[in-house]
Amino acid sequence: MPYTIAHTVQDGIQRIVYTPEVKRFETPILMQHGMWHGAWCWQSWQELFAEWGWESIAISLPGHGQSPVQRPIRWCTLGYYLKFLAAEIERLQQRTFQRPILIGHSMGGALTQWVLKYISDPSLRPCSGQGSGQATGSGQALSAAVLVAPWTSHNMLGPVFRFSRLDPIGFLLCILTLTTTPNVRTPQRAAKMFITEGAIITPEELHARLGPESLWVLLQYNPLLWSPAKRTHTPMLWLAGGSDVLLTEPEERRSAAYYGAEYVVVDGAGHNLMMERSYRQTAETIRDWLIKKGIG
Repeated sequence: MPYTIAHTVQDGIQRIVYTPEVKRFETPILMQHGMWHGAWCWQSWQELFAEWGWESIAISLPGHGQSPVQRPIRWCTLGYYLKFLAAEIERLQQRTFQRPILIGHSMGGALTQWVLKYISDPSLRPCSGQGSGQATGSGQALSAAVLVAPWTSHNMLGPVFRFSRLDPIGFLLCILTLTTTPNVRTPQRAAKMFITEGAIITPEELHARLGPESLWVLLQYNPLLWSPAKRTHTPMLWLAGGSDVLLTEPEERRSAAYYGAEYVVVDGAGHNLMMERSYRQTAETIRDWLIKKGIG
C-alpha cells in the first residue's frame, strides 16, 4: 500500500509521520523511543504499519534525534520527558478524535507505564523530585499500550547492577558525568547492549545514530521515587527479547504478570526488537494482537 513520509521539527519536537494513502485503521500509532535513541529507530516498523493501513507518528524527545536540546541532558528526568509525551498524546486526540495506541521501547516502555499511572489517572502526579513536567489527563489516555523490551514494572536496580558488571569502566564514567552516554561510547559496546548478530543495522550504523542520555532517568526509576499503577484498564501487550542482555526474561515475565498484560517472548532477539532480523514477525505479532482486540 502506498504511503507518504513527513519529517518535521515543530515546537522543539521532531516527528516522523507515515501516512498510508488509504487508511484501513482510524486509531493512530504513537511510537516512543528509549534511551540514546530517537524517532529514527522505528523506521522498519513504521514502513510495515503504513503498508498495513495504519498512520504512525514517531517522536524524538528533546536532545534526541533531531529534536534540539531544551535542557542539559544530565538534568533530564522521566517527569520532564513525560511532559512531552503527554502533550503528543493530547495533540493526537485533538487531531484524530481517537485515543492513540502507544508503542514504547525500553525507557519509552517506562514512560508508557508512567502514562498509564499519571495520565490515565489524573489524581496522581510525579513527585516534585522527578521533574518539572506535571502532565495531566482525564480518563483513559490510550486505546492500547504495547511495551517493547520495556523497563520492568517496579524498579531498574537489577539492570543497573547488570550495566556495571557488563562495563565497569563505563559505569564509573557515567557516575562522573551524570549521564549514561559512556555506556554507548563504541560500536562494540552499543551492539552488545542492543542487537544480536544478523540485525538489520550494523554496530557502526547504530553507534553513529545514538545520542547522549541522562543518568537520572535510571536512578529515579526505583521504589523510593516510583511505584507502578495498581490497576489499569488499558489493553497491554508486553514483548520481551529472548536474548536481551539488559533485561532478563524472568524479570519481564513477572512485570507483565503484574499488569495482567499479554506476554510474548521473541526467541533469539536482543533489546532492540525493531532492529532484529525477526523485526517483521514481531511487528506482525503487534498487528495481529491489535486486530484481535478490535483496536484499529
